[in-house]
Amino acid sequence: MKLTNLSKLRNIGIMAHIDAGKTTTTERILYYTGRSHRIGEVHDGNAVMDWMKQERERGITITSAATSCNWSGNRINIIDTPGHVDFTAEVERSLRVLDGAVAIFCGVGGVEPQSETVWRQANKYGVPRIAFVNKMDRTGADFYYVVNMIRERLKSNPLPIFLPIGSGELFTGIVDLINMRSILYNNESHGAEFEYGDIPKDMAGIVEKHRYHLLEEVASYNDELLEKYLNGEKLEAEEIISALREGTIKGDIIPVIAGSAFKNKGIQEVLNAIINYLPSPLDVKKLYGTELKTEKSVQIIPDVNQPLVALAFKIMTDPFVGKLTYLRIYSGVLKSGEYVYNTITNKKERISRILRMHANKREDLDMAPVGDIVAVIGLKNTQTGNTLTEKNNDVILEKMVFPDPVISVAIEPASKADQEALFEGLIKLSDEDPTFVIKTNSDTGQTVIWGMGELHLEIIVDRLKREFNVNAHVGNPQVAYKEAITKKVDINKKFVKQTGGKGQFAHVVMTVMPNKRGAGYSFVSKIKGGAIPKEYISSVDKGIQEVCKSGVLAGYEVQDVAVELTDGSYHEVDSSEMAFKIAGSLAAKEAIKKANPILLEPIMSLEVTVPEQYLGDVMGDISSRRGNIQGINPKNDVQVVTANVPLSTMFGYSTDLRSITQGRSIFNMQSDKYEQIPKSIEDKILEKIYGKI
Repeated sequence: MKLTNLSKLRNIGIMAHIDAGKTTTTERILYYTGRSHRIGEVHDGNAVMDWMKQERERGITITSAATSCNWSGNRINIIDTPGHVDFTAEVERSLRVLDGAVAIFCGVGGVEPQSETVWRQANKYGVPRIAFVNKMDRTGADFYYVVNMIRERLKSNPLPIFLPIGSGELFTGIVDLINMRSILYNNESHGAEFEYGDIPKDMAGIVEKHRYHLLEEVASYNDELLEKYLNGEKLEAEEIISALREGTIKGDIIPVIAGSAFKNKGIQEVLNAIINYLPSPLDVKKLYGTELKTEKSVQIIPDVNQPLVALAFKIMTDPFVGKLTYLRIYSGVLKSGEYVYNTITNKKERISRILRMHANKREDLDMAPVGDIVAVIGLKNTQTGNTLTEKNNDVILEKMVFPDPVISVAIEPASKADQEALFEGLIKLSDEDPTFVIKTNSDTGQTVIWGMGELHLEIIVDRLKREFNVNAHVGNPQVAYKEAITKKVDINKKFVKQTGGKGQFAHVVMTVMPNKRGAGYSFVSKIKGGAIPKEYISSVDKGIQEVCKSGVLAGYEVQDVAVELTDGSYHEVDSSEMAFKIAGSLAAKEAIKKANPILLEPIMSLEVTVPEQYLGDVMGDISSRRGNIQGINPKNDVQVVTANVPLSTMFGYSTDLRSITQGRSIFNMQSDKYEQIPKSIEDKILEKIYGKI
């Protein structure tokens, strides 16, 4: 394999709201570049990039798929990302390693909720973009309305370089504002053939307006162009393209193209724009890593002669070859059969095979040079976000940060035969997906799986069944309530038992009181004069702790209890460790019952990022969940609401929030503290446990 000319390499992602046409656009790109010999369709379930059974059944992209193609002497590595908010981590990790992106907008829907989310993610990583206003053949499509939405809602600078000729059923082609000509497509050739023509007379006014705006924008990027423009001289197409490229790479301009992927119009112009305006690995901002020994920042230079530096950005379990690790190579050359060094785990691993991926199809490579995106086999101890280098190159790249999972369900094997396969499957799926987390609830013993939404967990369970042949029962997890006491109690307890032979005797006097919230359990012995021998004191402590584990009110753990053992007595023959343990437990149980026990519930710290127009509805919903608003802070064009909310009211919140805000809000949630449950709620919980009291 030849080493890549980096200036002729593009690593790009296709990103958009669900159903905007990402996969359909990618299918056309593969067809026109000769990578595919037929056009796959999402609605027919035969799209090349939607290769998972779940994707083909549901007509949505679930996992980001990688492919590679060639156009005009350039190679383009493409990652087609999901549009559903539940799979936003797939977009996050893809944008982390990509140099540019094609943002697709529906000509009817415009800037939709997930469009905003992926746009913010691209802003986070400083990824240059071009925009493709798709579905111009749909009734109600309005190119200029969408461009205005991009400007106002995304706070960006969209610059049309192609305008649509008509819309809906009358959409016949596009106008090239750079070369000032029309492009009309031949429907019989699936858009592969087209012809240039004059600009329609009825579009003269709007074409002139947008041409004028285009020239004004590009002239501001070059003093020579500005001088020519101000002197009324003609700007050549090459000069316009060069200035547009500079503005796009800086992130100041978003070139916009009109078209219809389904009707095969505008795709070649998208390909040309990828080459003309999006950066090569040589054009992106400088990348820095941290040297582990010195903790100094070092620049990673994109050169084949530099030491290897690569980032593992995706793990996938392949049923045929095992664990696949996707890598972006930032420096040096990766070679099959050689060893690499994981600077996170400090372990050496061997690259068994290097693969060029085309969705789920594979092509073996001997090597992969700087700038490339490939999958490798053989890495056993590498996780998402790990840095791979040569042995003596102790450099670590910035870690990848993913949103915390926000919804959970309990899962258990349908039978003992499924138990081992269930946990094996869960571990493999959690290796793949950083937003899928497995926890064991120490209070209930349940295995609880956490994800980004109901659909996310539904897909996980479906994959367990299909890929790992696991039958599992799924239900809501139990909320782990706690118990606490509210007043100080003095208790004097004797345990005496005579059975004819050696008896049992233990006598304890203790004070049981509430501990500071969050301080946990504490035990202090104030025994003086040997009233209770030292060897029995620890047994009293154990007996008290056993009672605290199961509580007296509803069987939940009693927390934040302080105990002082003040007095007692013993019998030289009948006393034993067991007797004092029993005495301690009996005393604790009686004391807790007398100390006005209450139920505590877990309180979550909630942060919701919401557009201004939905702020009132979101706050009202939080209040209806017994939430306590802590603050509201403006952030760019959105509001960030922070609140404390009981966990028991938050199940289904992901779906409800999307419904309230039309999917335009995101939230994260984490455990914060325990607080007393209102008496009316406590009574309902106790009624559920014991029946009507």
